[in-house]
Amino acid sequence: MKFMDSTKQFLGEVKVELGKVNWPDRKSIIGSTTVVVVTTVITVLFLWFMDIIFSNLLGLIFK
Repeated sequence: MKFMDSTKQFLGEVKVELGKVNWPDRKSIIGSTTVVVVTTVITVLFLWFMDIIFSNLLGLIFK
């Protein structure tokens, strides 16, 4: 029974704390997501480009 009481208390406190959270609006979420996606694409393109360069250089060195 003590486990059930402490679980109920914990979940009640979680609900209270979630009510205090300042949730972002839709515009902020879209903006943040756009920044993450664009940064990821730029990073992937950069690493792909560097991979091609180093692969070609190593191919010339060890040929």
